[in-house]
Amino acid sequence: MARIRLNVAERREALLLAAVEQIEERGIAALRISDVATALGVSNALVLYHFSTKEKLVAAAFEHAAQADLARLHTLAGRGGSAVKRLRAAVRWYSPTGQAKGWKLWIEGWAASLREPVLREVTLGLDRQWKATLTRMIAEGAEAGEYECRDPRASAWRLTALLDGLAVQMTALPGALSRRQMESWVDDALAAELGLDRADLVSGR
Repeated sequence: MARIRLNVAERREALLLAAVEQIEERGIAALRISDVATALGVSNALVLYHFSTKEKLVAAAFEHAAQADLARLHTLAGRGGSAVKRLRAAVRWYSPTGQAKGWKLWIEGWAASLREPVLREVTLGLDRQWKATLTRMIAEGAEAGEYECRDPRASAWRLTALLDGLAVQMTALPGALSRRQMESWVDDALAAELGLDRADLVSGR
């Protein structure tokens, strides 16, 4: 069978997808350029042509995976309906039992960013984008009179800190906390930040 020739953008996309899969399987510390090359049946030199170092490959793969989730978040933010309903959907989607990015990948990235400046810049930028979008969503609901929130940015930070912490616990210690309990705590936290009764939050009013 003849090998399909990919253009530069398609080849880069394939390399990034393979890198994400290898990071999730092996972890960043154990990842080698040859692992990604072998997964695609290409040479190490081809991987290094597109990403001159392992550090740059990892940073690009991490950003690639996260940008897809940020695009999904922006879609949720732009939907119709009440701000409360959109906020709850976004927070649940981001939570460790939702459909957001693989939390194992994020945790690997956070740990490696302590030692790798390139990856640290990427993780900081992505984190800022998430918090900025969540802040804007909270502010829009407050401006529309759906609830009162004096500091949307602080609320976004507190909610993100809770979700990130729960994700670490549930990823590192699977089974230690039930999904139902986690969702209950997240609903309680979101309702408190918006000054709503939990019943009103759940109903989306």
